[in-house]
Amino acid sequence: MKVIAFNGSARKNGNTRLLLDTVLKQLEKEGINTELVWLGSEPLSGCQACYKCLKSKNGRCSQDDVLNFYLEKMLESDGIILGSPTYFADVSASMKALIERCGMVSRVNGDMLKRKIGAGVVAVRRAGSYHVFSSLNAFFLIGQMIVVGSSYWNLGIGKDPGDVSGDSEGMKTMEDLGKNMAWVLKKTAL
Repeated sequence: MKVIAFNGSARKNGNTRLLLDTVLKQLEKEGINTELVWLGSEPLSGCQACYKCLKSKNGRCSQDDVLNFYLEKMLESDGIILGSPTYFADVSASMKALIERCGMVSRVNGDMLKRKIGAGVVAVRRAGSYHVFSSLNAFFLIGQMIVVGSSYWNLGIGKDPGDVSGDSEGMKTMEDLGKNMAWVLKKTAL
């Protein structure tokens, strides 16, 4: 079994990364392979509404960038975690681009991500995290994926890089999320 996590923060090693690492650590303890991809390594633009993916139905986006590589990573995985900081009460631009384009390609190709296990993770300084959490979950739900919950909303509070480690409830929520995701993955394994 494998879980791919996407870090949508502009900061490679910021609070979003710490939260994702905490979830992935629990999955690894349960014997599940994990991989973390930082979306900030290459620019990713949003969907251009060209509908070429609908016409070709080849499971790929027609834009020539790293998106198809990310989509392949999702297809190879049993679980997908999307992590985003809270930017003006919404997901980061790179996360929004990933959601738009992977979501569109998947939908027009028979819901390619259907029944994969999904979870959203949110880093927040103060407010706006619920909208981010909802946006991440909407990607999973419209794609007919199974969404895993935790002991509270999947968020951690912190401003500067590393601050979320001081949010004991947030860190415990991430640990519980990893344990719950591992449980669901094992229960649904074919």
